Amino acid sequence: MDSEQCIDISYLTMKVTAKGKSVFANRHFDAHSFIIEFRGKVYTMEEYKKRLNPNNNHYLQISENLFLGPTRTPDNYINHSCNPNAGIKIIGNSVLLFAIRNIAKGEEITFDYSTTMAEDYWEMDCRCGAKNCRGKIRDFKYLPAALQEKYIRLGVVPEFVLRHSKQNLLVAI
Repeated sequence: MDSEQCIDISYLTMKVTAKGKSVFANRHFDAHSFIIEFRGKVYTMEEYKKRLNPNNNHYLQISENLFLGPTRTPDNYINHSCNPNAGIKIIGNSVLLFAIRNIAKGEEITFDYSTTMAEDYWEMDCRCGAKNCRGKIRDFKYLPAALQEKYIRLGVVPEFVLRHSKQNLLVAI
C-alpha cells in the first residue's frame, strides 16, 4: 500500500462541482485548526515549468525554487477562493492547511492560491464566484496591500513569498 492510501482523510469529502473536483468538510473545523497536510513529489522551478499544464495546474510552490507536484489525494483538489476559509502554513518540511475561520460541516474548503505564489510565471482567470473575486489568480505581490496585510496577520503567507514580495517592493521604490 502506498503512502497516499495510508492517509486518514475521512473528515473530508471530494465532490465534482462546476469548478471540477472540490473538497468539502465532513465535520466542523474551528478557526486555526489543522485540516490536511499537502504531499507530493518535489520539483524544481525548472522541472515545474517543463511539466506545467497552464490550463490545469496542480503544483504548489513551497519555496523560492521548489514545488509540490500533483497527487490523487484531496490536498490536490482544494480550490482557490478570493474569500477563503483556510490558509497554508509551511512548518519545517511540512506544508499544512489550517482553517482561518470556522468552517461548517458541508462547506467547501478553499485557500487563496496567491498566498503561496512568488514565481512570476503562472496565472489564471478566477472562477471562485466570491463577491470580492479579483478575476485573476497571480503572485502575492499583486494583491491589494490591505489583503496582503490580512493574510500576513493570519500567518498564512510563507516566508519565501514575503521575501519575494519585499524584494519587488524595494525594486519599485
